[in-house]
Amino acid sequence: MTWELPLVVGVDGSDGSLTAVDWAVDEAARHGCPLRLVHGSLWERYEGRTPSVGAGRPAGRVTADRIVASAAERAGRRHRDVKVSTDVLLADAADALLHEGNNATALITGSRGRGELKGLLLGSVGLAVAARAHCPVIVVRGDRAGLAGAHERILLGAGDAETGGEATRFAFREAEARGCVLDVVRAWRCPAFETADDAALAEAADRAEEERARGELDELLREAVTDHPAVRVRRTTVEGPARRVLVHRSAAADLVIVGARRRHGHVGLQLGRVAHTLLHHAECPVAVVPQRD
Repeated sequence: MTWELPLVVGVDGSDGSLTAVDWAVDEAARHGCPLRLVHGSLWERYEGRTPSVGAGRPAGRVTADRIVASAAERAGRRHRDVKVSTDVLLADAADALLHEGNNATALITGSRGRGELKGLLLGSVGLAVAARAHCPVIVVRGDRAGLAGAHERILLGAGDAETGGEATRFAFREAEARGCVLDVVRAWRCPAFETADDAALAEAADRAEEERARGELDELLREAVTDHPAVRVRRTTVEGPARRVLVHRSAAADLVIVGARRRHGHVGLQLGRVAHTLLHHAECPVAVVPQRD
């Protein structure tokens, strides 16, 4: 399947954004879609305080142009056939990407930007975009094997129908484009019983909860399995906190995908605990796919 809208990458010259460019241009080549490199900057706000460079151009604008030009050159060297465009927007980096997301297949960011503390697990721009965008957001992070796609495995954290429908469709398209296995994991929990006398009740409750999880998983996947018969799917139900289960399994994946609910008219960050944990701790890139009300 070819995506018509571009993949939009936020670039700022940092190591994290350059890694995101490399990952994104591979993804664009895989799906046959264009790549758009965007740098958001408020350089004009400080125009009177910074020196001009050649022809009266503010230094801030010159720096911004160099950032996107260097990223475009890097993308061209990696995949000559991918169509690349660039833009510098007079806006905060997160706001620039959120605006671009209205006409994007997905937004892609690095895990940390220029000037952010090395101790940060996830930069402020990546977190804000993942929690507010109305298109899929991919934060490029993780170890070398996950970034290189060496595992040949996509991991989908299966949510319920309210949060997981769009994420499921996204995961199947991704697995189909890569020709790899799609691991679908549904975590379940059962309340603990306080005494040994309740062991039989606890066992029965566990069985019932696991069966319910399997039923929900089958229902979530039914349509996508029919639409993508070539995708190899491995279904797993496992007891435990979903965020812990998925972080652990991300070490053997090339991309982990989760859904996020977007409530109409809701102001602020809209990101569940599972997605938030993965964005900070996953061992591979993380895709947060919004599901609107």
